[in-house]
Amino acid sequence: MDIGVLTVPLGGQSLEEALDYLDSIGVSAVELGVGGFPGDDHVDRQELLDDESAREELLELVDSHDMYISALATHNNPLHPDEETADEADTELREAVELADHLDVDAVTCFSGLPAGGPDDDVPNWITAPWPTEHADAHEYQWDVATDYWSGLANHAADHEVQLAIEMHPNMLVYEPTGMLRLREATNQYVGANFDPSHLYWQDIDVLAAIRYLGEAGAIHHVHAKDTRVYEDRSRIKGVLDTTSYTEEPDRSWLFRTVGYGHGEEHWKDVVSTLRMVGYDGALSIEHEDSLTSSREGLEKAVELLQRSVFETTPGEAYWAE
Repeated sequence: MDIGVLTVPLGGQSLEEALDYLDSIGVSAVELGVGGFPGDDHVDRQELLDDESAREELLELVDSHDMYISALATHNNPLHPDEETADEADTELREAVELADHLDVDAVTCFSGLPAGGPDDDVPNWITAPWPTEHADAHEYQWDVATDYWSGLANHAADHEVQLAIEMHPNMLVYEPTGMLRLREATNQYVGANFDPSHLYWQDIDVLAAIRYLGEAGAIHHVHAKDTRVYEDRSRIKGVLDTTSYTEEPDRSWLFRTVGYGHGEEHWKDVVSTLRMVGYDGALSIEHEDSLTSSREGLEKAVELLQRSVFETTPGEAYWAE
């Protein structure tokens, strides 16, 4: 299992400078933004699609730092009711899949997207309860929209043999493990999870159980290493569906935290071990979104903890069981 980083927090420097820094702190994989919310500071998707020599230069640069690309990232909303917004997100996704194929990268990380609540609405609608009954009807409409769209995209991914790794994210249609498997079962095996525990912690989902649930279905395509801390003095009063600004930290029910600052090292060793149990041996891609520290300090502390947690060898023979 490799320690990786989503390079977005280092977007203020060149990719070569970012790789120099990440190499110096012990990182061996990078996830590169190619559109959507992650942006494209380090990778010009269109240029690379059109220029084989540019692709070769990118791979040589990454390889010169003894690294590899674990995934291309383009998180956006291809199910948005605004046609222009949805088309842009769809183009980003399809081209990211094609670019991943050219670069021999296994996965594209993304969101499921979120439709409106009906064909005449113009704002995405996150349905969290089946009553009043128009909400249940809206939810089924959204699944019809998503199934139709993702079936086509899944076939595109299959044509290129690239996995679609969906981050289960609130304010998206797929935000928890059963929804993840529902979409996978409605499409194909190229659709799976970018398993980011940070969004599961504050929903009170058991992360280890979720790894087993998705892993036993072969549905974990990529993993984000990102933590969350729930602050019970706030959540006891207003719950965890918190619309307080992320920069008003003392008033929030929960915050994204650097790995180890929401859950301790023992828990993260359990995460690593459970991922190994279900056969995942790819990158743990650190996504830094902790507003209580700088990007560099957060990345360095996360790398230090994960270095003590990951296994560097394959399992040996269970000689004691013979």
